[in-house]
Amino acid sequence: MSPWTVGTGRLLLSPVGWGDMAELVALKGDPLVYAQMLGGVRGPALVVQELAEDTAFWSRHGVGMWLVRPRTGGAPVGLVGLHERGDGRGIALRFAFTPASRGQGLAREAAGAALRFAHDEAGLARVIAVARESNIGSRTVLGAIGMRECDSFLRGGEAMLVYESTRPPRSADA
Repeated sequence: MSPWTVGTGRLLLSPVGWGDMAELVALKGDPLVYAQMLGGVRGPALVVQELAEDTAFWSRHGVGMWLVRPRTGGAPVGLVGLHERGDGRGIALRFAFTPASRGQGLAREAAGAALRFAHDEAGLARVIAVARESNIGSRTVLGAIGMRECDSFLRGGEAMLVYESTRPPRSADA
């Protein structure tokens, strides 16, 4: 088990790795899971490219993307984690869950664990998240884990909301 594996009451978050390729292709290729994500649904070649970026990000920052499974085992119910946004806004929390897992608080549980890990273990002072204004589910999760709306912008004519979570930087003595 990786030192970056995180457990919650119901979930096990494992850093994405090359052994997860088939599951990542299935999740990221499913429009019911990934259509709302920046860039939308991914094909296998893009999943390979993103996995290479994700594993390198873990090495550089001590944080990244996790595959989310029930603690009891079984197929992944989603993805959660952090990655640098291409627009320069910072390191952003991201999550995407299967339709069958929605409405159970799993996204909130996983996103909250990822956010705590980012602050407490990786030492990130600021984490952002971006959600479509119309995506009430994601906005509810972000509010429930303590993130606050701090900015907005338009992307393709659609209103996007920026949320943030800040903590004082860790001191060198901590």
